[in-house]
Amino acid sequence: MSETKSSNAMWGGRFADGPDAIMEAINASIGFDQRMARQDIEGSRAHAAMLAATGILTDSDAEVIREGLLTVLSEIEGGTFAFSTALEDIHMNVEARLKELVGEPAGRLHTGRSRNDQVATDFRLWVRDQLDAMDAGITALMKVFVAQAEAGPDMVMPGFTHLQTAQPVTWGHHMLAYVEMLGRDLSRVRDARARMNESPLGAAALAGTGFPIDRDMTADALGFDRPAANSLDAVADRDFALEFLSCCSICAMHLSRFAEELVIWSSAQFRFVTISDRFSTGSSIMPQKKNPDAAELLRAKIGRITGALMSLLMVMKGLPLTYSKDMQEDKEQVFDAADSMMLSLAAMTGMVADLRPNPEPLRAAAAAGFSTATDLADWLVREAGMPFREAHHVTGALVKMAEDKDCDLPDLTLADMQSVHEDITDDVYSVLTVEASVASRRSYGGTSPERVREQIARWKEVLG
Repeated sequence: MSETKSSNAMWGGRFADGPDAIMEAINASIGFDQRMARQDIEGSRAHAAMLAATGILTDSDAEVIREGLLTVLSEIEGGTFAFSTALEDIHMNVEARLKELVGEPAGRLHTGRSRNDQVATDFRLWVRDQLDAMDAGITALMKVFVAQAEAGPDMVMPGFTHLQTAQPVTWGHHMLAYVEMLGRDLSRVRDARARMNESPLGAAALAGTGFPIDRDMTADALGFDRPAANSLDAVADRDFALEFLSCCSICAMHLSRFAEELVIWSSAQFRFVTISDRFSTGSSIMPQKKNPDAAELLRAKIGRITGALMSLLMVMKGLPLTYSKDMQEDKEQVFDAADSMMLSLAAMTGMVADLRPNPEPLRAAAAAGFSTATDLADWLVREAGMPFREAHHVTGALVKMAEDKDCDLPDLTLADMQSVHEDITDDVYSVLTVEASVASRRSYGGTSPERVREQIARWKEVLG
C-alpha cells in the first residue's frame, strides 16, 4: 500500500469511499431533523386539506394523502420507520414513504409549496411547542418558589452585597426575588410566542406561488394567527429560533444564579439549607461528603444554552435573502438548548420543592457583620434629627468601636454609644435586632413579613 493511500484511509475514515460519501454526510439532516416529524406531517395534512378546498387537488386524493400521512406518523412514533440518509431530511423521508403507501397521489402533495417554506413551517411549529412547554415549566417552578416563600415569610436570613452580609432580609423575600425573575422569563416566552405565530406555509421557494392557494386556511388549521406577509422574509426568517434561544439563555442564567446560591448555602461553612438526597451525590473517597451535583450541573447549563444562541447568531449573520444551505445548521443547537432548558427547569423545580432552610444558621448569619448598622443610622435620622450623612459617620464610629471590643452593635452599652454621640438613648436598642430590622422595611417591595405575605398572596392569585 502506498503512503498516500494509507494516509487517505487514516483521515478518510467512513468517508474513504470518496466525495459521494462525504457529500451525503454533510448534506443530510435526517439524523437530527427527524425530531420534527409530527410537525412536518401536521403541516402536510393541513396543506393537503387546503389544496382540496381550493380545487387544486381532488377530495379523494387529499383524503388518501391525509390518511397515508397518519400511517407514516404512527410508524415513526412506533419506532418501525426506516429513516434514510440518502433522502436527506425528514420531509423527503416522509414523502418517499407516503408514495410507497398511497402511490401517485403522494406526488401531488408538494403542489404550491417548497421545501423552503415547508421546513420554515415545521421548525416554527416545533419551536412554538417548546415555548409552550417552557411556559408550563417556568410556571411550575414559580409555584414551588412561592411555596418556599410561604413557608418562611418571617424567617430571618442575611441579605448580601458583594457576597458580604449587608442587611437582614426574610427567607420569603429572597424566594420571591426568583419568582419575579421567572415572571419576566414567562413574559418573554409569551411575548416571543405571540410574535412568532405567523405561518410561512405557502411562501413556496421564496416568491409565493401561482396556484390559487388559501394561506389563511392553512394558517388557521395550524394554529397560527395569520400568514406571514412577505414570502421572502417567511422563508429567510429564523428570528423565532433566536428569540427562543434568548429566552432560554436568560432563564438559564436565572437558574444558574440560584444554583450558585444553593452550592454556597449547602456548604459546611454556611449550612443555610439542606438539599434533598434526590439531588445530591456522595464522594467516591470521602464518606462524609454530600455534593450538590444537580445544582452544579444546572449552573453549567447556561454555557451550553448561551453557546447555542451565539452559534445560531453566527450562522445567520451575513446571509443574503432568502434561503442558503447554511440554515440547515439552525436546528441542532436549538434542539440541544431546548433539551437542556426543559431538564434544567424540571431539576430546579424538584430541588426547590425539596429544599429545607435551616433557621438557626440563617438567623445567626443575619445578625453577624453589623447587619443592623443601617437601622442604627436610620434611627439617628428619625429620633436624633441628624442629617443622614452625619448619622452615617456616627454609625461608622460605633461599628469601629464594636470591632475594637470584638462584639456586635447590640452588645455596646448605652454609655459606649453616648461617648460617640450624646443624643443616643436606650430606645436605639429597639431597632438593633434582626427581627426589628426586617419588620421595619415596610415600603412597597420591602422585606417586612407583612409585605412578603402580600406578595405571596398576589403571586398565588396570578399563578392560580
